[in-house]
Amino acid sequence: MAAVLALGAFPFRSTWWGGWILAIAEAGIVGGLADWFAVTAIFRRPLGLPIPHTALIPANWELMASRVGMMVGGRILTRDYVLGEIAHVDLAGLLARGAGRLTREDLETATRAALGWILEQVPPPMGTDLLPRLRTVLADWQLAPTLARAVETAHEHGWDTRAIEALAGALAEALDRPELRAALGEVVDDLLTRYRERMTAGPRLWLTLADVLGLLDRGRLVTALQGGLAAVACDPSHPIRRQLADAIRALPGRLLTDDTLRARVEGVKDELLSSPVVGRLLEEAVDALRVSLVADLARTDSAAVAWTVDRLERARRTVVTDAAVRAALDEWIKARAGELVDRYHDRVPVFIENGVRALGAEGAVRLIEEHAGDDLQYIRVNGTVVGGLAGGVLYALHLLAGFW
Repeated sequence: MAAVLALGAFPFRSTWWGGWILAIAEAGIVGGLADWFAVTAIFRRPLGLPIPHTALIPANWELMASRVGMMVGGRILTRDYVLGEIAHVDLAGLLARGAGRLTREDLETATRAALGWILEQVPPPMGTDLLPRLRTVLADWQLAPTLARAVETAHEHGWDTRAIEALAGALAEALDRPELRAALGEVVDDLLTRYRERMTAGPRLWLTLADVLGLLDRGRLVTALQGGLAAVACDPSHPIRRQLADAIRALPGRLLTDDTLRARVEGVKDELLSSPVVGRLLEEAVDALRVSLVADLARTDSAAVAWTVDRLERARRTVVTDAAVRAALDEWIKARAGELVDRYHDRVPVFIENGVRALGAEGAVRLIEEHAGDDLQYIRVNGTVVGGLAGGVLYALHLLAGFW
């Protein structure tokens, strides 16, 4: 438009008004060309000419990426700013709304998909790979402190007493089976034989006499053992039950302070990990579990899916209805998020710098042009208009000077 205006005013350049219009048009052409050159020089070389201080973004891309990372990560996304934004988020409300929108069908679909994905990641020929991987993971893992924490947690929730009760009751019921009673009788015979071999002549004589007279009845011993187990299971104040509870209560402290016990626990762990029998049992158990889960997931009424969904549904309802649980979850999540910010905030500038650097010089040029292309065009238009106005003012001053 400025060039057309200059061509139209050129025949009248000898008149004051024609010269004024021509000055405006010529100055507009110069201003537009100057801004075109300036804007183009930011992104590339104008007309491909090797003019110094052009193609600024490609030439300074590494430095620009570094400065963007430092500016955004160090001055904008500061630690206090990020923690403040996290604190303002209503996580409890988000949890309640999200849990409220879920249905049991949603949970079943997600659970079935997740279990199917897990099974796909555990291929059937696990074979000899499983135990070496387990050994690698557990080689430097101290079992005693973990076992101590597990026992403490069990005691805090009363699981130890329930385990004693359940175990004693299960053993008492198991002794009703004839094959188990017969096997236990054989164990008693073996123990008595070994004990008799270690005794001196006098006690051995009395033990043999008691056996001959029927005082050492195997069935009676097994029945007595069964009765004792039943009493332990039914009587919370039974002395044996109290002694077992006391031993469990003292076990965490021993696991943390008794070097001998710790060494025994670690020795058992190492022995189990190095045992080929344990390896075969583990592989067979994993393969059997996988086959069972595959068959179960193929059914519409999968037991694994139902069991998992029941617990997820219970947790979902708790989140929706229990404000205290939501508040506790909100506090826990924000505390963990704060720990992550403290731990990794110094990496934010590097992360942003690497992200910007990954665009590459050409990618960054395209990105900026796509988002700011219209504004860049208006810079050229504005340069033409401002140049024309400046040219008109200067020519007007020239005319005024001539009149004077």
